[in-house]
Amino acid sequence: MIPACDVQYSKGQGRFGLSKVGVNGVMKPVRIVRKEDGNDLNEVLLCSIDVCVDLPATQKGSHLSRNVEAIRAVIDECASNPVESIDAFAVRLSKLLLEKHEYAQNAFVSLDTTYFKDSTTPNGRGTLEGYNLTAEAEAVRGFGVTKSVVAEVIGMSACPCAQETAKEILGANGELPVITHNQRNVCTVRLTVPEQFEIPINTLIENIEGCFSSPTFELLKRDDEGAMVINAHRATKFVEDVVRDTLAMLVSEYTNLPDETEVWVRSESEESIHKHNAFAERSAYLGDLREE
Repeated sequence: MIPACDVQYSKGQGRFGLSKVGVNGVMKPVRIVRKEDGNDLNEVLLCSIDVCVDLPATQKGSHLSRNVEAIRAVIDECASNPVESIDAFAVRLSKLLLEKHEYAQNAFVSLDTTYFKDSTTPNGRGTLEGYNLTAEAEAVRGFGVTKSVVAEVIGMSACPCAQETAKEILGANGELPVITHNQRNVCTVRLTVPEQFEIPINTLIENIEGCFSSPTFELLKRDDEGAMVINAHRATKFVEDVVRDTLAMLVSEYTNLPDETEVWVRSESEESIHKHNAFAERSAYLGDLREE
């Protein structure tokens, strides 16, 4: 028997409302039934889930158990009515949170997971790559849901400045790429859109990888390793170039997304010749980027 007392509904001692109250780090498997995109590796994704709602000043506490109940309810629903992506799961869960917390005006959901995707090395060998993904949703009572997709992609950048300096020192004027220093580059892209817009994750990852000097791979034999290094040295890029090329890619490839799409791109180079890293980033509306 559940006791009749409900302390959470009692009047709060303070005069302040709270913007977010919830639970975080809830580990659950999320079943995904994907569209036909050639990737059947992610039918179940292990996700760390954060959920919260706002709390009015008139109420002492939020009903935290309702959050876990909502997570379980959506997971169970996915058994018979599966989602096609973790952002769709986040949207579905955010709506249910507003139903369960009748006093809340806003509900927030965030899921973190590792996503796997087949890839191909420069010489055609198959390899399996992992990527960190985040999906978020914010439901506002009476105003619908916005969602975000965040993809963190690792690649390689090669420094154009050091390459030009080496050319000058060596007197190299030929077509072969000249030596330079390299970095592991982490590019993170966040796109925030109304819930009805789809952002296919395979395509987004591949598009981001095309903005590096070269993608990187878990599996590299000697011929692939040599080809990757040569390719990177033929496409040298500053950390700034990676961000600018990613922004240009988003403008050219995502014409279906509305102007009010919120874009955030960050590139961080883990420097090989310094003890510090370098980074560049840009946030903007997609419509503003289209006008630049």
